[in-house]
Amino acid sequence: MINFIYLTLFPQYFHNYFQISLAKKIRERKLLDYQVYNLRDFAVKGQVDDYPYGGGAGMVLKIEPLVAALAAIQETYPDSYLILLSPQGQTFTQNEVPRILNQTPNLVFVCGHYEGFDERIWYYIDEQISIGDFITMGGEMPALAITDALIRAIPGAIQPESYQQETFQNSQLDFATYTRPEEFAGLKVPAVLLSGNHKEINEWRIRNRRDKTKQKEKWYKNNNKIIPKREAENK
Repeated sequence: MINFIYLTLFPQYFHNYFQISLAKKIRERKLLDYQVYNLRDFAVKGQVDDYPYGGGAGMVLKIEPLVAALAAIQETYPDSYLILLSPQGQTFTQNEVPRILNQTPNLVFVCGHYEGFDERIWYYIDEQISIGDFITMGGEMPALAITDALIRAIPGAIQPESYQQETFQNSQLDFATYTRPEEFAGLKVPAVLLSGNHKEINEWRIRNRRDKTKQKEKWYKNNNKIIPKREAENK
């Protein structure tokens, strides 16, 4: 079982997440569990932040409650792996999923807020992770985005075929998928997918993955943006 452990000022983010959808189902099957630690519980008189030395905008999370909280977590989970969510961290990609899952059954996500952390927190964590070159209000949403990617890769969480064939596996995008109706607003489902010929369908999907990946690379190279599918087909 994988334990997802969160240190946060806003526990409700995580309680809500594990009550719905796939996360709830996987937890009910005892493939994962989660715990949430409120940083305020480790602060003197509830004060978790203070003004930055040297002046500047915003408030900085204090080092004392952070270290006290991490010590409490590590006392309960001695083999925990501590991940701090930060825009300064290594960018998270699909390739990182197996590496992180294989660290330990106890993954701790340290979620900041306000202006950020006292710099000395780096001495108490195992790694920093970012989900991209943009700023969020706090570390909770990035932690959930990473969690969502990780739980899908837990053995038994979803069908192996679904995980192996999706976008980013083998450095390719996923193949196009369709459902009823067969035609909508003049847009038709490829005939091969209606044929029932599984060999031809599989060959089409292999080609489609390759072509979609090349098309995306071309779009980024020429335009630095994704062209809407209808516009691309008319070029």
